[in-house]
Amino acid sequence: MSSQKGASASPGDGRSLGLWAATGIGVGAIVGGGVLALTGVAFATTGPSAVLAFGFNGVIAFLTALSFAELASRFPQSGGTYTYARRVLAIEAAFAVGWIVWFASVVAAVLYAMGFAVFLVPILEQLVRAVGLDPPMWLGGRMALLVYALGAVGLYAYHLVRAEAGGGQWATIGKVILFSVLILGGVWGFVTDPVPAGELARRFTPFFADGATGLVQAMGYTFIALQGFDLIAAVGGEVKQPEKNVPRAMFLSLAIAMVIYLPLLLLIVAVGSPTEPISALAARDPEIVVASAARSFLGAAGYWLVVVAGVLSMLSALQANLLAAAAVSRTMGADRTLPSIFEGTGEDGGGASVKLTAATIALVLVAVPDVAGAGAAASLIFLATFALAHSIAYLARRRASQPAPFQTRAFPLVPLVGGGSCLALGLYQALAVPSAGVLTALWLSVGAILYITRLSDGARTVDARAEGLDPQLIQLRGRTPLVLVPIANPQSAATLIKVAEAIAPKGVARVRLLTVVPTWTAQEGEELAPPLVDAQRVLGGALSAALSVDLRPEALITISDEPWAEIRRAALQSQCETILLGVGRLDRTILTGPLEELIASVRADVVILRAPPNWSPERAHKILVPARGGGVQSSIRARLLGSLGREGHREVTFLGVLPVALGAAQVRDSERALRRLARNEISGGGTALVVRSDDVVTELVARAADCDLMILGMQRTEGRRQVFGTHVLQVAEATECPLLMISQRA
Repeated sequence: MSSQKGASASPGDGRSLGLWAATGIGVGAIVGGGVLALTGVAFATTGPSAVLAFGFNGVIAFLTALSFAELASRFPQSGGTYTYARRVLAIEAAFAVGWIVWFASVVAAVLYAMGFAVFLVPILEQLVRAVGLDPPMWLGGRMALLVYALGAVGLYAYHLVRAEAGGGQWATIGKVILFSVLILGGVWGFVTDPVPAGELARRFTPFFADGATGLVQAMGYTFIALQGFDLIAAVGGEVKQPEKNVPRAMFLSLAIAMVIYLPLLLLIVAVGSPTEPISALAARDPEIVVASAARSFLGAAGYWLVVVAGVLSMLSALQANLLAAAAVSRTMGADRTLPSIFEGTGEDGGGASVKLTAATIALVLVAVPDVAGAGAAASLIFLATFALAHSIAYLARRRASQPAPFQTRAFPLVPLVGGGSCLALGLYQALAVPSAGVLTALWLSVGAILYITRLSDGARTVDARAEGLDPQLIQLRGRTPLVLVPIANPQSAATLIKVAEAIAPKGVARVRLLTVVPTWTAQEGEELAPPLVDAQRVLGGALSAALSVDLRPEALITISDEPWAEIRRAALQSQCETILLGVGRLDRTILTGPLEELIASVRADVVILRAPPNWSPERAHKILVPARGGGVQSSIRARLLGSLGREGHREVTFLGVLPVALGAAQVRDSERALRRLARNEISGGGTALVVRSDDVVTELVARAADCDLMILGMQRTEGRRQVFGTHVLQVAEATECPLLMISQRA
């Protein structure tokens, strides 16, 4: 399908990450940060069964990785869950998903920035002691921790603004080595100084400190410790051969994490707390319980090994989440579900996406009181996004016309079980930690207000353009739009069919040809009424034209003495999305009256075509779009221009005609608005041209003489009958070029 084209790497395609670099992003985000920051919380909540909590979370994460892998191979672009939602769901739902996914990485980054600050404190205290001083109390205080965390966020944000790449694998490699040494040291201690069976059983008793409730709560707290494989999908647009490498990198990073996590947790219980239950040690000092446990079987060296590993783990996880969050906000900026300024990358765009993400991280850092609170909120938000990913994977498999390069075998069991598990655990987490649920609800409320008041028009326009360029989006979203084409003149049938094919691509949308036959009283000896003979001839010619472009339309003949009223009835009954009307000439007599009443009364987009016989959209190489930078008719025009763009390159000029007396500041504002409109409606941007004239009609008529097609918008307001403005009528009457007049549903 078209969404997969160009996915494989080629010289200059911007894909710079190979399999191991992509795996490094996942390992950097997963390994270390979560387990070090939240192991204490898990042991304090459920005791030794924290090992099971991590194991069960690993199963859920593996099921989720399967759904992510299928989506990543089907849609190998950056943006992760947001990109998948953008292709499978309506744009409003996609915004909500992107808003949550972006915030999920932000909250995860907050967790790791706070964890870095906590692990930095022992190092700073030791450095102070090394110079013969006693560490001051403020060195580990709340304000100092904030400074450390904000410093790390600022440093990595600066690096990403300057470099904008994955990189930074040294911290990931370093921490994997340190964790390996730590595990091997624990195994060596266990083997050389074996613990008696009775004592070992005591250390694992009670295994469930708070029953099943504690186990589930620990799973909710610590699920974030396995987040990170999804970040590989978030930067999928930068991965070489993404259809293969993204799924492989996900599974590799998750496997590496589990190979480290489970042995480490078992060793902490078995040999890490010889004098007291692990739950007691964790309750007293949850944030560095792993370091305290390592001290018991490796001495001071073990303690400092964990501290250094903690610093490296937190930094690499912080970098990975900051990179992924910036990639999501950048993709949303390109789709206008965030302001377009965030589309820019690196120095050329000011790194706005990175700066926005870093600023949001800083705000949440100030608001969240501790590591446990950040972990609970991050786990809840990621569980919600993973449940969404499962549902999107299910819908994509059901609706897509072609299989993905990677497909899960146990379908639909994987998305159903995996999504249900994520949803159930997330709901429990929201009830168990109300503050996490409140934070999520507040964030969604802010996003809803922002989208409705500032983003909806631009987002819908870019989305309509995308549907025009890639009709598979319509199919993936489960829609089968209907275009109603009334045909009365056999000479215009071929032209209307070609335009209908551009608006409603075959295999995705439906086209219904409508011919209205007047009533007729049969005369003696007549086998078939003359009007019906004419209707069959008209419809037969239209069907022949449709078959010539491989379009399989529906045909409908109705009987009525009022054709305009019959078209309206057919449009309302069929709930069509678009009505395509053809007229041989345009004057006030045709454009007003019944036609204007029809347009004002139907809940469908209306496209009126005036073109010579046998004209086709392929001839429209130079397109003129009179506009003033507003969003009126923008979505339907963007979809139409996108449809025409599938046929090849078009030279599209957006023309704004401003009064001569208009001030310079107003002219600049109009130019910016027109350029923004052109960028939204045309992939790669059209030409925005502003001219000064007090005679709008004369200027448009002169410009129309040098174009192959002009697209005029008609104002349409709920409850108002007048559709054709004075300027539209005058331009339609005075021009001879092919003309499309469009009116978006109210």
